Amino acid sequence: MNENMKRLLLFIICLLYISSVYAIDISRLEPACWWVGMKNSELQIMVYGKNIASSQVYIDYPGVRVKEIVGVENPNYLFLYLDISKEASPGIMNLTFQKGKEKEVRAFELKEKNKKVGAAGFSPADVMYLITPDRFANADPSNDNLDDVKIDRSRGWARHGGDLRGIINKLDYIHDLGFTTIWLNPVLENRMPGGSYHGYAITDFYQVDPRFGTNEEYCELIDKAHEKGMKVVMDMIFNNCGSSHWWLKDFPSSDWLNNQDNFVQTNHFKWTLMDVHAPQSEREILVNGWFGRGMPDLNQKNRHLARYLIQNSIWWIEYSRIDGIRQDTHPYADYDFMATWCKEVENEYPDFNIVGEAWYPRGTASAWWQRDSKMNESNSNLKTVMDFDLTFTCQKAFGDECSSREGSEAGLFKIYEVIAQDFLFPDPNNVLVFLDNHDLGRFMQKGESDLRRYKQAIAFLLTTRGIPQIYYGTEILMSGTKAEGDGIIRTDFPGGWAGDPKDAFTPEGRTDLQNQAWDYMRKLLNWRQRCDAVKEGKLIHYTPDKSGCYVYARVKDNKTVLVLMNGTDQNQTLDMNRFHEVVKDYRSGKDIITDTTVAIDTAVHIPARGVYILELV
Repeated sequence: MNENMKRLLLFIICLLYISSVYAIDISRLEPACWWVGMKNSELQIMVYGKNIASSQVYIDYPGVRVKEIVGVENPNYLFLYLDISKEASPGIMNLTFQKGKEKEVRAFELKEKNKKVGAAGFSPADVMYLITPDRFANADPSNDNLDDVKIDRSRGWARHGGDLRGIINKLDYIHDLGFTTIWLNPVLENRMPGGSYHGYAITDFYQVDPRFGTNEEYCELIDKAHEKGMKVVMDMIFNNCGSSHWWLKDFPSSDWLNNQDNFVQTNHFKWTLMDVHAPQSEREILVNGWFGRGMPDLNQKNRHLARYLIQNSIWWIEYSRIDGIRQDTHPYADYDFMATWCKEVENEYPDFNIVGEAWYPRGTASAWWQRDSKMNESNSNLKTVMDFDLTFTCQKAFGDECSSREGSEAGLFKIYEVIAQDFLFPDPNNVLVFLDNHDLGRFMQKGESDLRRYKQAIAFLLTTRGIPQIYYGTEILMSGTKAEGDGIIRTDFPGGWAGDPKDAFTPEGRTDLQNQAWDYMRKLLNWRQRCDAVKEGKLIHYTPDKSGCYVYARVKDNKTVLVLMNGTDQNQTLDMNRFHEVVKDYRSGKDIITDTTVAIDTAVHIPARGVYILELV
């Protein structure tokens, strides 16, 4: 090669090097859009691309002001903070990135605020139907397999193929049963080795998992639910992401995760947050430790990550019009951040509701987490908490034989005892009540053929205080214990897959016992929608005496519903004079279960393990 050729080749190499250094390559821009007219005018845009921090950024859009452009440790990230004033109009805002002579213009849409129904919150007037999407119904086999992960319904921890289209196709089923609200376990992308069917290892906070469908299908599901008068609750996770999240390949900063360079397992000691005697070290391990090696712990103390997560939740509310959020592992994230998040969401959407998973076996701790708790010096701003204490009690109490001595602490007395401690809650009506869920052994026991226990529990759940939640399959008596594994607890709904030998979505595909249970639940759910006394009324309950019966009333204005439950294996007779405060001058009640009239101006006979729900007339 002669000297001229060498010089030419060197010149070309230099040009290529210079262009690679100065070329602008933007891989991600999150969020992809925003809305004008938001109460909080600040917008953060995360920009990710090779050496993007060396770019100059220009924005010229009426009503939009650049507040701050922040580079971080990693030059591949920029955080833009903009102020979107009330004068800003919907349109395309150009973001211009310039590096030397190189220029990249990205169009960013500012939308008009979503006028669709939604963001309505949930309340004691609602009953939630909890679905694990991968295990409910598969209507689109084309999205079953992704990367190297294929569905395998024979394995509990594998993907089974349920999707959003399957849920859309079953909305009539859910609506006909009488549910007002659907809560889906997480639907965002979990592109994890092995599949992460449960959804709690998110790898993209702005995309629905392609094995479930698309963002557009998620919005379609919500729109169609709203058309039927139902609401949708989104499961979110701020404590952690999945270990295959794109952040982990190129962290924005050295403090994006807690224990970013040295894996530390959380201790799960949730009591330490409220324990006045707890050492700070144990609190830190709880909050800063990883839930597992596949679930890295996010550091919400990092202001850029905190703003990213808060904006992400608001983006999903505005984009899809979800009605509520269930926040996973609420105590495991930074307390101050979570309190700020709850407040910001409420400020933007006053009717919205968030329920936090605070898994404690005692109501005292759950009450500590509810907003305005007098036991907590720092307000959590969390409107609704989950009542695990009542759940664990119900799982044991129904079917447990009461002793004959007065004041027995067995059977239904234990339920009374939990409810009697509602003075702990700032708002006992805004607690989520449930018999089981995707993390617990199912309420129904394997081989159980006597529906009396089931009927009492469902009657109680739908008439006590709080917001009821029922796990999918409870209506057809699905069973499974924690010891058998989460895959058994989250069993496929029969008939949700083409070729299933039985289709329990239809009466013909259910056994006689399943149809009895299904019809019973449907009747109570649809009645509850019409009964303001149960949805909004005051709860007045009586201590179970030596009869082993639990009696309580829901009272609103001139409407009274009286519930009588026999917690023993013997027939019982109740002297109704004891309940004169709620019975008053009523002489009878219509039992909504049997549609018969029951006289209450004399002693009432209740069969063993029986239950009456009486609308007093």
